[in-house]
Amino acid sequence: MPPQPPDPVTRVQDAPNPDMNAVVGSHDLLFVTLDTLRFDVAEELAAAGRIPHLARHLPGGVWEKRHAPGSFTYASHQAMFAGFLPTPASPGPHPRLFAARFAGSESTADGTFVHETPDLPSGLVGAGYHTVCIGGVGFFNRRPPLGSVLPGLFQESHWEPEFGVASPTSFEAQVACAERVVAALPPERRLFLFVNVSALHQPNWFHLPGATAEAGDSRATHAAALEYVDRHIGRLFAAVSSRRRCFAIVCSDHGTAYGDGGYTGHRLGHEAVWTVPYAHFFLDPGASR
Repeated sequence: MPPQPPDPVTRVQDAPNPDMNAVVGSHDLLFVTLDTLRFDVAEELAAAGRIPHLARHLPGGVWEKRHAPGSFTYASHQAMFAGFLPTPASPGPHPRLFAARFAGSESTADGTFVHETPDLPSGLVGAGYHTVCIGGVGFFNRRPPLGSVLPGLFQESHWEPEFGVASPTSFEAQVACAERVVAALPPERRLFLFVNVSALHQPNWFHLPGATAEAGDSRATHAAALEYVDRHIGRLFAAVSSRRRCFAIVCSDHGTAYGDGGYTGHRLGHEAVWTVPYAHFFLDPGASR
């Protein structure tokens, strides 16, 4: 008898992942991408107590170090919406939380939620979820055709200039939108809410008191932007856990360089771009603000 292909549900290492087949259908789901957030900055701020609202939900109070599936927003989100979340920064293979059915997958495990559609939002629609995107950076603004591809995966999508990278109050506006979305949804309907947080993306100089547009962005202004997000993320967690228990994923889609090795920005192969923070956790009903 010729050799048989590997069984996709047995070729993965053990990992502290929940059984997503038990989570999907019983919990609401929140997926937050902190666009361009560097791992080293996220790690430093958590250790220094500068992001208390996020840190209280991180397992052990620390971010997990992972590798991004893409070096810029569009590529990374296309992969993540197909179930390829950032990969643990250690030898694998590693079991995934979500996966489209794909023969021979070595990262699909017994606890992976496997769907028959090509992307996660439509797979969750099939499981009874209402899917909502609250966009941030330009790939979610629906203005050019390219900006419609990612939000077009969702049943409902929102973007306003106040959510974009040029707004000093972008995340507050996004959270207010999320609160309206939750309030409008019938209590019995499950929710998959995706939020692309634009505040970390350049320009972010205006989040640091005393910084100027002329001086531009830096690791320090990037860190100040994360502190700004932390001050308001409790409201988002409270909203999504107000109806039932919620499973949350919070991560970066890629990092960005601030002169590292002479590089600036992203869409390039540098450690500061490929290494990202990641966490998943449960939010119990009535989570504090």
